[in-house]
Order: sequence, then C-alpha cells, then structure tokens
Amino acid sequence: MSFTIDNVEFYLLVLVRMSGFIFSAPIFSLGNIPRKYKVGISVIFTIIVCSVIPYEKLSYSGTIGFAGLVTKELLVGVIIGYMANICSHILTFSGNIIDMEIGFSMMQELNPLTKVQTTITGRLYSTFVTLIMLTTYFHHYLIKAIVSTYTLIPLGKVSYKGNLYTLMTKFIVDFFVIGFRIVLPVFACILIVNIVLGILARVAPQMNMFVIGMQLKVFVGLIVIFVVINMLPTVSMMIMNEMRELMKLSISIFKT
Repeated sequence: MSFTIDNVEFYLLVLVRMSGFIFSAPIFSLGNIPRKYKVGISVIFTIIVCSVIPYEKLSYSGTIGFAGLVTKELLVGVIIGYMANICSHILTFSGNIIDMEIGFSMMQELNPLTKVQTTITGRLYSTFVTLIMLTTYFHHYLIKAIVSTYTLIPLGKVSYKGNLYTLMTKFIVDFFVIGFRIVLPVFACILIVNIVLGILARVAPQMNMFVIGMQLKVFVGLIVIFVVINMLPTVSMMIMNEMRELMKLSISIFKT
C-alpha cells in the first residue's frame, strides 16, 4: 500500500496497535532497550505490515470517533503484549518464593531488564527464561502473532467479544500452579530441614538452632537449586506454551 494523505489514518492505527504491543510484549519491552529503538522497531514493522495488508476505508464520526478507534487499537496491542509478558514473570515469582525460604529475600536488587526489585534467584530465573526465548526464536512467534491480528481483528472493527474475567482467572490459576511446581523441590527440602531442626532443638536445647538453621537452609537450598536447574529449559517451554495459549485467548476476545 502506497503512502498518501488519504490513508494516513490507516497507517496511524496500524502504528498505534504495533506500538502498544512492542512496548508491552516480552523481549521487546525490556528496560535496557532505549525507547527510541522501540519506536523505530514499531515504525519499521508498521511499514512492513501496511505493505501486505489490504487497505480498508475507516468509518468514524468526527475527531472523537477517531480518538475512540485509536484507543481501541492501543488496547488491543497492549493487552495482547501484556498477557504474554506477564507469563515471563512466573519464574521470577518462583525465584522470589525460593529466596524467602532459604533466606535470600533480604538481598534484593534492581533488575535493569524489568525495572523492579527482585531477589537473586528471581533475577537468575528471569534472565534464564529470557535467554531461552531468544535462543528458541520466540520473538519471531511474537511478531507473527501481532501481524496476524491485523487479519483476525481488522482495523477500525475492534469489538469486545469474549470474557476478560474468565481469561484472567484462568491465567492466575495457571500462574500459581506452574510457579509452585517450580518451588516445590526447594520447599519440600527446607520443610524437612525445619523438622530436623525442631527435633534437634528439643533433643539438644543448648545448640543455637537459629544460627545453624540459617546456614543450613542456605546450604541445602543452593544444592537443591543446583540439582533442579536442569528442569528450567522444560519449565521455560511450558511458560512459552502458556504465552501462546494466552495470546490466542486474548486475540479471541477481540476477534470479529
């Protein structure tokens, strides 16, 4: 599609949806990527998309009507991107719970990728899932997903068809189920350690179980993390499958 004054509005709506997605989707929305690069990526993808999708004349009434179209397109991009992005925080959630159990939660740092405070294990898991997504070219799938929305959800014809409450409920359940599955090995081992320490405290009350317990929990926790870290690639694939499913459901609630 050639660029003319008549289809500037069409280009603008494509750009708004694409920008909403780029600024909220995993990988593309990372905090260490300058905003000007994100804007540049949005513009480049917009030009490519406009060259392949058919031009459709928009129907609206006045400036307020066009502002409504822009708002709808922005919401489509942001919701689809955010639904995928929030799945990537499952491992961060699990890492934070693990650090609470082994005593690392007191040491938090600012994650430059997400601009939030995370614990050491949470940062490790978050970085790991990001690397897995890059090495498996998951960002290619994200691009294909947002491009497909221009066919499934035509510009200017966005309508709410689904139940966002049901979608969020399903996600929250899956979020906690996957998260606690990751935490379970460490949680079980620390529970056994606490039971042993409780027994020792009754048998040998002269021992300082507080000091021993802190060191023992860190030691056992690190060993368990080292042992179960081999399952992180499998967990990362589960999370990416969850992202795909959630993005499909997000698209379906706007699909015409």
